[in-house]
Amino acid sequence: MARLAGRTAIVTGGAKGIGVHYSKALAAEGAQVMIADIADGSALAAEIAAKHGRNSTDSMVFDVSDEAQCKALVARTMERFGKIDILINNAALYAPLPTLKVTEMDVDLWDKVMAVNIRGPFLMVKHTAPHMIAKKYGKIVNIGSGTVARGIPDFSHYVTSKGAVTAFTRCMSRELGDHGICVNTLAPGYTLSDTGMTNTVHVEKSRAGAVQRRAIKRDEYPEDLLGTLIFLCSPDSDFMTGQVLAVDGGTNNT
Repeated sequence: MARLAGRTAIVTGGAKGIGVHYSKALAAEGAQVMIADIADGSALAAEIAAKHGRNSTDSMVFDVSDEAQCKALVARTMERFGKIDILINNAALYAPLPTLKVTEMDVDLWDKVMAVNIRGPFLMVKHTAPHMIAKKYGKIVNIGSGTVARGIPDFSHYVTSKGAVTAFTRCMSRELGDHGICVNTLAPGYTLSDTGMTNTVHVEKSRAGAVQRRAIKRDEYPEDLLGTLIFLCSPDSDFMTGQVLAVDGGTNNT
């Protein structure tokens, strides 16, 4: 039997990048998946539905930093599937971000990164948690970053936002634990996506160094993250909460 059969999941940022792999993996394990993204996820939803059935998925275009749109997403998910068991807080600004010294960073850029990368998860938890609390069950997986463990120069907007995600996970695990809700962070290492990230400056600057720092000296791909994602969404992790699981080939092994 599929490990997530009978469960419903929301994946923010689920229509592109690594989020596509998360959406497909959850559906393959039997979950009904709401693909939510600022990009149109209807083609991906149609692909998943063709493979797993018409009732396996839906999609909605939304902006995770906007509270009204987060509320609308939750309402649509409840209308479509009747419940929310799993939330994957994946939507984030990363690939388009410029590397900048903090002394040169525009305040509007800083605020935009924080609005998507940490206000977004906050808003999604705020509006999904009541439905999980009502059922005394839920799995929330916040997507963090291995950069938090070591810090990197000229990228403080992104790294700081992901550090906040770790702190938010720990707070929510304490706040929601009595309601049977597990909240954890999945922290990828530098991961090569298949949706154009190879055209960004991050590859040239980061790829070689990332591989060199790993105990397992190869590139990381989205497929490397899926086993841990499913584990954190499944009953296998029912007694695990407030944790950060680094899937980075041994970069951060302390």
